[in-house]
Amino acid sequence: MGRVALVTGGTRGIGAAIARALKDAGYAVAANFGGNEEAANAFAEETGIPVYRWDVSDYDACAEGVARVEADLGPIEILINNAGITRDAFLHKMTPEMWRAVIAVDLDSVFNMCRLIIPGMRERGFGRIVNVSSVNAQKGQMGQTNYAAAKAGMIGFTKSLAQEVAAKGITVNAITPGYCETDMVRAVPEKVLNERILPQIPVGRLAQPEEIARAVLFLVDDDAGFITGATLAINGGQYMA
Repeated sequence: MGRVALVTGGTRGIGAAIARALKDAGYAVAANFGGNEEAANAFAEETGIPVYRWDVSDYDACAEGVARVEADLGPIEILINNAGITRDAFLHKMTPEMWRAVIAVDLDSVFNMCRLIIPGMRERGFGRIVNVSSVNAQKGQMGQTNYAAAKAGMIGFTKSLAQEVAAKGITVNAITPGYCETDMVRAVPEKVLNERILPQIPVGRLAQPEEIARAVLFLVDDDAGFITGATLAINGGQYMA
C-alpha cells in the first residue's frame, strides 16, 4: 500500500479530482466530507475511496476523524486541506454569522487538521501538506472579504509552518487555483461568466479540476522535498504575482 493521503472536502469538485489523482498514483486515500452524504456515497461507490464525515471547523470532530482514518489506513503522511465554503456579500451587508462560518471552515480547519497530524509527521521524519487557497487570496474579490481573508490566512499559515517543520522532512505548500469548472462556478449566471469572469483569464477558459490535481501530485511526491513554503498559482494568467 502506498503512502496514506487525506483530502478534506474530498468528495466533490477540486477535492474529488485530487483524491482520484492520488489514488491513481498509488496512494491510499481517504476523503473527508462535511454535509452532502448522497454525493459522498456516490463518490465512494464510483472510486472505491473510503469517505469519512466530520466537521473540519470542529477540533474535537477532526481529532475523532483523524483517529478513524489512521485506524483504517495507517498514519497520515499526506494532508490536503481543501475544505471550504463561501458566504458572499458586500461587507456592509455581511452578517457576523457569514464571517464566522467562512473563517471557521476555510481557515480554522487548516489549524485543526495540521495541529493533529503534524506530531506524527515529525516523529516519522516525513510529511507533505498542501493547502488549497484561492486566486482571490492574492488579488481580492468584491463580496468576498470573508473568503479572501480566510484564503490569504492560509498562505501566511503555510509559510510559517513550512519554516517550523522543514528540518523534519515535512514540506508545506499552498496552491491558489483560479476559476475552475466545478459546481460552485457552474452556479454563476452564464452572462456573468462570459462577460465578467472569462475576459479576466488570459487563457480564455476555466480550469479543469484535473489540472489542479496534477499540481498537487507534483508537490506531494517524495522527490519534491526541496519545495516548501511556496505558493503555486494555477489561474490561467488571471493574476500574476
